[in-house]
Amino acid sequence: MKIIADENIPCVEALFAPFGEVTLVRGRELSAQQLIGADVLLVRSVTPVNEELLAQSSVKFVGTATIGTDHIDTDCLRQKGIEFASAPGSNAGSVVQYVLSAMSVLRPDWLSLQVGIIGCGNVGGLLYRKLASLGVDCCGYDPFLSSYLSPHLSQSEQSEFALVSLEDVLRCDIVCLHTPLTTDGQYPTYHMLGDAQLQQLKPGAMLLNAGRGSAVDQQALLKLLPENRWQVALDVWENEPELSRELLKSVALGTPHIAGHSVDGKLNGTLMLREAFCQWLNIDEPVVDAATLMDKPETFPVLRVNKLNEAILACYDVRDDDRRMRKSLLADNVKVAEAFDGLRKQYPRHFDFHHYVCDTTDEELRQQLAVLGFQSGGGFT
Repeated sequence: MKIIADENIPCVEALFAPFGEVTLVRGRELSAQQLIGADVLLVRSVTPVNEELLAQSSVKFVGTATIGTDHIDTDCLRQKGIEFASAPGSNAGSVVQYVLSAMSVLRPDWLSLQVGIIGCGNVGGLLYRKLASLGVDCCGYDPFLSSYLSPHLSQSEQSEFALVSLEDVLRCDIVCLHTPLTTDGQYPTYHMLGDAQLQQLKPGAMLLNAGRGSAVDQQALLKLLPENRWQVALDVWENEPELSRELLKSVALGTPHIAGHSVDGKLNGTLMLREAFCQWLNIDEPVVDAATLMDKPETFPVLRVNKLNEAILACYDVRDDDRRMRKSLLADNVKVAEAFDGLRKQYPRHFDFHHYVCDTTDEELRQQLAVLGFQSGGGFT
């Protein structure tokens, strides 16, 4: 069996080598020629998988180690009888960590503010549950949960989120987008925040997009941002990897589509693809200890903290990614697309909260840390 895989899928060679010959490729440069004779294709979000790419291939299984699937022509796969798998929820914890870090930097008082979440799926739903468990005033907009799907949900599922209109969400102190990118259907997300919607944000509000760049009309954002003094954090951009340097200069935080790039999040995606692949082959999944595959230190430092924000930023400080992005992409004569992809490929490792022990004698803080998954230190006793 011949397996073609994006070189940036972590541990893909080790996890798939037992099933065949694994060839690693650069995902954004993958060509139809490279797929001739291949049986399996494993990608990330930078590879459009469509009729053009698959025209000369005999691929029977396509997997993307990502939550989003807008880069996959699923209709084409169905017509060709190609099995498809993605990794929904694999990096949700990593994205939530990103959001909490951004809020800790831009709105340190976020625990006392109202947070509106657009899209309450794997990522937005997890963010909502974490915030609600911390006592944060939350509301969500998700028409797929609040309209025609609601009769099919249990009462507990329907009451899990305080679902409101988009207009109500836009009036919150902090607005977070966690939507896929869609251009058709009853509720398309392409430019769902355009001029009219952005003008509904309150002056000084925080807007964070870690879903898909084109959910926000960047030209409207550029026009309106100066007069409204919004605190904007963008991890995703229109026209990636050729993003707008003008917009990067204007936002408070800018990062190169890495919100889900914790070591845990990326490895989870590979493991989910492997599980789906084994199910497709109808074979027992070989046992693997994910911990042995993770490039992590032998020990993690014990964090002695007095505030929740301190613990969050000690694990992951989004400002580090912002600084690297500005230094690289705002340099003179830079090739933006090449620099953007370089930042993603050489992204430094960081880990989800559950690897860290936090030491505090503050009972309220201890409970908050537990909600986010931190381990307990000696100070808890």
